[in-house]
Amino acid sequence: MRILAIDCATTACSVAIWVGGSIVAVERAEMARGQGEALLPMIDRVRSQAGLAFAELDRLAVTIGPGHFTGLRSGLATARGLALATGLPLVGVTTLDAVAAAVPLAERAGAILAVALDSKRAEAYVQAFASDRTPLAPPQARRPADYAGELWRTVPLGSRFVVVGDAAPALVGALQEHGAVAVLSSAAPRPDAAIIAALAAAAAPPSGPPAPLYVHPVDTTPPRPRVARA
Repeated sequence: MRILAIDCATTACSVAIWVGGSIVAVERAEMARGQGEALLPMIDRVRSQAGLAFAELDRLAVTIGPGHFTGLRSGLATARGLALATGLPLVGVTTLDAVAAAVPLAERAGAILAVALDSKRAEAYVQAFASDRTPLAPPQARRPADYAGELWRTVPLGSRFVVVGDAAPALVGALQEHGAVAVLSSAAPRPDAAIIAALAAAAAPPSGPPAPLYVHPVDTTPPRPRVARA
C-alpha cells in the first residue's frame, strides 16, 4: 500500500509517503502559522523525492484534530481537495492517536499512556490510553491539574504514567504532586506524518470524508442584532 499523509494541526507541519511498511520520503517543519501556504509545496517536494504520482497512491491520510483552528482547517481542506481530485480514499487520524502511537513500546509497557497537547488556552487537549494504546476515554479539553486529579482517582492504585505531547510537562508535574510515578516520554511531542501514514495503512477503508474533531467549541462572534433607532 502507498499512502501520502499530511499534518498541520498544531505548531508543526509534516508530509510523508509510506510504501509497503516503510517511509520513503518525509519533510517536517516547526511552524506556528502559515501552514496553508507551506503545505502544497511541501507535498510536491515529498512526492518528487518519492518519485510517485498521485495515480500511483492508494490512500491519503490527514489529522482531524483536536488542534489549532487555522492549521487544522488548512490540512483538512487540502486533503479533502486532493481526495476529490484524485478519487483516493482519505483516512482521518486524531492528533492524540498520532502522538500516542509514536511512544515506543518499551516506554509504555505496563503504564497508563497520557497525551497532552497545547491548545493555546488554559486547557490542554488530553486523552489517556492503556499500554496497548486502547483509549481509556474520549479526547477532552482539561486543565492539566484537573486532569491529573481525575486520572489519579480513576486508574488502578499504583499505576505508572508515561506522558507525551507539547503540554506534557505540566501534566507530569501535576501527577507527581498527587504522588504518582509519572515520566515524560522521549517521543516527538507533536503529530508526525510518518506515524499518521502507518496508522492509516492499518485503518479500515473510510466510509466517507473525515470531519474535524473539535473539543473546544469553534471561536466565533455572533453578529450583534441591530437596534432600531427612534
